[in-house]
Amino acid sequence: MYQFPIQYDEPLFRPPSEGQSIILQITLGCSWNKCSFCEMYTSKQFRIRKEEDIFADINALLPYADQVRKIFLADGDPLVLSTNKLLSILNKLNSSFPRIQRISAYASPTNLLNKTESELAQLKNAGLNLLYIGLESGDNTVLGFINKGADHNQMIEALNKSQKAGLKSSVMIINGVGGRQYSKQHAINSAKLINAIQPKYLSTLVLHPYKGMDYLKSRINVEFEELNKFELIEELKLFIQHLELEETIFRSDHASNHLVLKGVIPRDKTRFLEQIENIITQ
Repeated sequence: MYQFPIQYDEPLFRPPSEGQSIILQITLGCSWNKCSFCEMYTSKQFRIRKEEDIFADINALLPYADQVRKIFLADGDPLVLSTNKLLSILNKLNSSFPRIQRISAYASPTNLLNKTESELAQLKNAGLNLLYIGLESGDNTVLGFINKGADHNQMIEALNKSQKAGLKSSVMIINGVGGRQYSKQHAINSAKLINAIQPKYLSTLVLHPYKGMDYLKSRINVEFEELNKFELIEELKLFIQHLELEETIFRSDHASNHLVLKGVIPRDKTRFLEQIENIITQ
């Protein structure tokens, strides 16, 4: 029986687009781990892996070096590491895998703020190409009660800094995370946030607490009413209506989404809105 050369500390997560990537854990868990809606790493105690253990995993993959094209750095918070530690890992990856085309990672706005533009540019020059960033919302009220740890303006500052350094960003907004009371302002202010940062990739998924809505409500300090399917689609429509993008690849195709949308905004914006309207008026 085939045995994968790396032993992972589970649970292990990656973006859907990293399905063909080697996943390399350089941290375990998430250093923030306080977002009320997120249960990905609640079973883990955050820690940074020792460099020798990371390098041992890389060395275990050397027999397959010519096949490695993409590497995703896990867990949820790799950019919490110092720039020097990240550069050491990136340099090891580049020297080990001669045909590597992309290195990517999750990133938080806070960790981007904690690095200078020069540091981010060094990471880009060392091979880090793409950052996946869960923004969740652009509305400060919503960001406050979901305990995101960054506000609207801080997110703009963080993303613009990383993009000036040459790093591509794939950002995510959560449809329904504001509940019924804050749905409209969540949609509009999230669109304003996206307009201000002009990401390469944008996706939406639907709020779907793994442990149930009652558990989520117990973790936030506001009255929260869950949106039904049509209200979620109405919110998505309002969000897309307010997007003013130059060229962003948009995906609404996560397993949680009730309506699959794929295309480029602004090219496909009208088509998206027509598809949504067809659903609403059925």
